[in-house]
Amino acid sequence: MAKEHEFEGVFIADGKLATRALSMKRVYGEKIIDGYRLWDPTRSKLAAYILKNPPFMPIKPGSTVLYLGASTGTTPSHVSDIVGEEGLVLCVEFAQRMMRELLEVCADRPNMVPILADANNPALYAEYAGAGVDVVYQDVAQRNQAEIFIKNIKRFLLPDGYGLLMVKSRSVDVTKKPAEIYAETEKELNAAGIEILDKRKLEPLELDHMAFLVKQKSA
Repeated sequence: MAKEHEFEGVFIADGKLATRALSMKRVYGEKIIDGYRLWDPTRSKLAAYILKNPPFMPIKPGSTVLYLGASTGTTPSHVSDIVGEEGLVLCVEFAQRMMRELLEVCADRPNMVPILADANNPALYAEYAGAGVDVVYQDVAQRNQAEIFIKNIKRFLLPDGYGLLMVKSRSVDVTKKPAEIYAETEKELNAAGIEILDKRKLEPLELDHMAFLVKQKSA
């Protein structure tokens, strides 16, 4: 029997992190127990972050989430479970090969919208965001990760919304130590008027990764 996690929309099933399945179709071979999908933290940076006990989880039932770097849909499918039928997950992915698999996941989940576009150019998908989004979540393997995140926060995030940035230090600069990349990212976010509410390394589940939970600073 699954029990509720402290974060709304997240559960514990069989002693492991899980989400209530919006679709019973498996996405990445995950185990489904009594309608709950086990959430593998070695396959999902968001799951790894939750296991690090952050102060809160901005993604919740009913949220509209702009997901940058949706890949084949592993983590977006769990986000889809969390936000539920009243929520929406805008899944931006640039690679056509990844998009083919993402389309299959979205076909069974009405609250997931696949968008083939480069997150460097928010204008390409602005029409999907409407008046704005509750959460901007980013997991992209590009050198200018912070710049991309800032662009999308500034354009789409609602005033009371939050951002979650998963920094892949080795994708930014392999010649620098991860700590240097994290410090540079923090400096860039602060300079853009973005307040860092929480930051956590994701080791040992994800090496050389740090999660930043942010919001825009009040005027």
